[in-house]
Amino acid sequence: MFQVILLGSLAGAMIPLGGLIAANENIQRYWLRNEFRHSVVAFGGGALLSAVAFVLIPDGEKALNTFAVIGWIAAGAILMAAVDARLSRRGSHRAQLVAMLSDFIPEAVALGAVIASGESSGLLLAMMIALQNLPEGFNAFREQRDSGAKTGRILRNFVGLSLIGPIAALAGFLLLADFPQVTGAIMLTAAGAILYLIFQDIAPQAKLANRHGPALGAVAGFLLGLTGHLLIG
Repeated sequence: MFQVILLGSLAGAMIPLGGLIAANENIQRYWLRNEFRHSVVAFGGGALLSAVAFVLIPDGEKALNTFAVIGWIAAGAILMAAVDARLSRRGSHRAQLVAMLSDFIPEAVALGAVIASGESSGLLLAMMIALQNLPEGFNAFREQRDSGAKTGRILRNFVGLSLIGPIAALAGFLLLADFPQVTGAIMLTAAGAILYLIFQDIAPQAKLANRHGPALGAVAGFLLGLTGHLLIG
């Protein structure tokens, strides 16, 4: 249980750290700063896509049949479309934050379940989640500050969100290790939600005319997830 709390906390701590880096970003030349920000958004999108491809769907589909897999992914996308529509009507800009939590929570649950099963890949999975949370925390911070929120308030909120890591990991460890179908449904629903957000919000934000850095950043983020997947495998 101590290992679950420690690794879940490590993964969650990357959220406020990413926000802290974004708060102290100091690149003087505008064109470089602009391309850097778009590249980090794209990197986070690539990392989210890798989470879907290498963690959420492969682990989620193990205990479910084909129709259930398709159904839960579709349900996640439809649910996120409804949430996105509601946020848009309220004028709220939280796509990066929602995407980060949609990725982080089910992966932290899976982390706890993996440790409970006795597999040796818990540390590598925690590191993979942490490396994904860092750019996602950066992007979510920029999104929140651009919408008018104060830096101190955002960072305090991110510290609170980091506590989701050990809580979700403990839930996976204590409650869901013996219910792989429930865990699988959660992970597949999250995968559908993330796929919707990538193409609806994150990829359009990453686009920058006449610049190639953001697209390369997306590939780099995907390679990050692929590296973690290969190491765990």
